[in-house]
Amino acid sequence: MPTYDYECDACGHSFEKFQSMSAPLIKKCPQCGKQKVRRLIGTGAGVIFKGSGFYQTDYRSESYRQAAKKDSSTGTTTEKAASTTASTPSATSDSSAGKSSSKSSAKKK
Repeated sequence: MPTYDYECDACGHSFEKFQSMSAPLIKKCPQCGKQKVRRLIGTGAGVIFKGSGFYQTDYRSESYRQAAKKDSSTGTTTEKAASTTASTPSATSDSSAGKSSSKSSAKKK
C-alpha cells in the first residue's frame, strides 16, 4: 500500500496517509477540521531490492540446476588440469624474460 501526501488549503497543514489505492480520498483536515484537503502528486518511493531472486540464475529450473551440479562435479578435474597447464607457460615466460634481461646487459658492455 502506498503512502499519500495531503495538504490542507485552509490552514496549510501537510501530512501523509498510508492507505490502499482504492481507498477514498481524505477530504477533512485533521488539524483544522475543514473540508479543504487535497492529495498531492508525490515523487514516489525508491525501489529496494532485498533478498534472493534478483539474479538471472535465481530463476533457473530444477533440471538446469541438476545438470549444472553434475557438470561442476565433473569439471573440477578438468579445472585442475587447466590450472597446472596455465602455470607451466608462465614459468617459461619468466625464464624468457630473464634471458632478455641478460642479453640487454650484455649489449651494455
